[in-house]
Amino acid sequence: MAHTLADKAGTFAIGGDLEVTRLGFGAMRVTGKGIWGEPADRAGALETLAALPDLGIDFIDTADSYGPDVSEWLIKEALHPYGNVKIATKGGLARTGPEIWLPVGRPEYLRQQVHKSLRNLGVEQIDLWQLHRIDAKVPADEQFGAIKEFLDEGLIAHAGLSEVSVADIEAARKVFPVATVQNRYNLVDRTSEDVLDYCTANGIGFIPWFPLAAGDLARPGSLLDEIAKKHDAAPSQIALSWVLKKSPVMLPIPGTSKVAHLKENVAAADIALSDADFAALDEEGKKAFAAKAA
Repeated sequence: MAHTLADKAGTFAIGGDLEVTRLGFGAMRVTGKGIWGEPADRAGALETLAALPDLGIDFIDTADSYGPDVSEWLIKEALHPYGNVKIATKGGLARTGPEIWLPVGRPEYLRQQVHKSLRNLGVEQIDLWQLHRIDAKVPADEQFGAIKEFLDEGLIAHAGLSEVSVADIEAARKVFPVATVQNRYNLVDRTSEDVLDYCTANGIGFIPWFPLAAGDLARPGSLLDEIAKKHDAAPSQIALSWVLKKSPVMLPIPGTSKVAHLKENVAAADIALSDADFAALDEEGKKAFAAKAA
């Protein structure tokens, strides 16, 4: 087969039993501008989603707030019944317009959103459901308790958290098994380095969003640019390859609404960074992050 398959990135078992290819797909960008409404190119979005299994991607991350609902509807239209494809979705944010995201963690709202996602996706059980944000206006234990109920009732098979600290994860683990954590992380954003270390040590899947970012490291003549040329690759592909090599629990989910861009992302699974190049990029990324934080 001419194109690279995502399974070259290896696999990870979410919650110990939900095995997925480590290079997944984030379905936020198959919606309209501002992550609101239908996509400008609906046929192209559906084509991109339909191409995922053929490219070896069997893990899709979405949320009821993407659209809202539009991303889940399109996933169902393109891929249902899902076969080997596992769907992760999220709840806990309300949408009142483009680019507006409002945390709502009341247990009755979370339950409503779980049932809505079940209908949107056309499934009897959600493979992985994640709390999109912990709502500061609602006691965390109430939110965690609701998630435990969803697990106990079989509405969801596994549960995760998004944009959390190590302390948040430890508090949640006292109530339910935390299978995944989804925080922003990339070569030049190390805010969640301690969270990644915690997840790696505890076998918790870490889903980095915005995984392709490389900032100024992507400029011509940079170390990243030189390594990219050595592999005849784009800097974003090297940045993604670096993320994959960073930890065995890493589950990056680069997203796009274009098949050509999807294939470019998947090709990163075929790039084998040397330990020396990985370490050099790691150091450059840390410096760039420290400089930006200063």
